[in-house]
Amino acid sequence: MSDQASEAGHSGGSQEARPEERLERAVRAAEQALIEFEIAVETFRVEVENFSRLHHQKLGPMYARLDELEAQIAEARAARTGDPEDIRVAQEARARVMPMPEVEELFHGWMDSEGLFPEAAAMLTDQPVRPPERVRPSEEARKLYRELVRKAHPDLAQDGSERERRDEFIARVNAAYAQGNEALLRELSEEWDAGPVPEERKPSRSEELYARLEWLAQRKELLALVARELEEGAIGAMLRLAPEDPDRLLEEIAEQLLAQVAEREEELARLLA
Repeated sequence: MSDQASEAGHSGGSQEARPEERLERAVRAAEQALIEFEIAVETFRVEVENFSRLHHQKLGPMYARLDELEAQIAEARAARTGDPEDIRVAQEARARVMPMPEVEELFHGWMDSEGLFPEAAAMLTDQPVRPPERVRPSEEARKLYRELVRKAHPDLAQDGSERERRDEFIARVNAAYAQGNEALLRELSEEWDAGPVPEERKPSRSEELYARLEWLAQRKELLALVARELEEGAIGAMLRLAPEDPDRLLEEIAEQLLAQVAEREEELARLLA
């Protein structure tokens, strides 16, 4: 009877612990899912940022040239007709070409308040120009980045000091990944492996676990918003058109823009003849 009572006691204790154990498993699963989601969002953000920079570097001067030609065409037409509506259109076209505040940021190094930088002008006149710097993380860099984030993610911290340490480390990891620096990512991986080993998560009370799940759900909603903004943005939409070969997409757009520039130049020449 005593053995049966003991077994019953153990069984009862196990049954009492099951709700918290299930909550702990749910929290761990939610944490890992959130980390994987963050990795996917950050990877896509870096791709969008890199493609955006290349897009502005390669195509920005062509867009600027098209705007200038549109303004010159409108001005030539207004000078020829003297029509008030043509004059209004010409003024609006010229206003669109005028430098705007913080234009350096808008054109990412291709234009300032004085006009196109030398590299941009060189591209339009077929002069030699330094090619845009490509920062596209290699497969090994992607692998190292994912492994590091899974190991050192701040959400796996148990206390404030540990979270702060992880926050600082992950910031360095993100910076190295954004630069596509495979060697630095490898060094960071070795640094983390040589550092203090995180303690295993201790059982928490049901209320704390529920609060943790709610926080994870809110965090995922915020990340979903970020992902949606990236995907629905102009650059994200362009990336989705050619995820395997974005460089080719840029070349096709450049060809189309050059054709438009040639057409506008011919139109301007006819108006000025």
